[in-house]
Amino acid sequence: RIMKENNVKIIDSFHGEYAFLSNYYDSPIFYDGILYPTVEHAFQAAKTTVFIQRIIIANKKTPGQAKCAGRKVTLRDNWDDIKLYIMKELIILKFTNPKLKSALLNTKDAELIERNTWNDTYWGICNGIGENHLGKILMEVREMLRGD
Repeated sequence: RIMKENNVKIIDSFHGEYAFLSNYYDSPIFYDGILYPTVEHAFQAAKTTVFIQRIIIANKKTPGQAKCAGRKVTLRDNWDDIKLYIMKELIILKFTNPKLKSALLNTKDAELIERNTWNDTYWGICNGIGENHLGKILMEVREMLRGD
């Protein structure tokens, strides 16, 4: 869904044409010595320092399965302190892919909002409430890529 508010384009659905903005999008990334099929897999695996748990998550068939597995890992002590940094690092890695980089840059100056219905008010916005950290990181990375 694309909306315009005060002449600012807003992209608030990471589906269809903008599915590539989702962490569930098929975009293999190599992180911490392991190849992950999606950012979601890598992010969930980063919650733990236990190597075998990371491998198990990397091998999950879907991002949803990876997310479920991420809820059961031995959580690293400093996770809350580093999760935003890790997410940004993973988003940067994802958009080193030239096709994805081009797609992100083509969103121009649109505000990117991870609108959702599953009550995630940390990474996105649900029912008008939320911090939209994923959207903010995507916009930061887009700005960074412009400078390349």
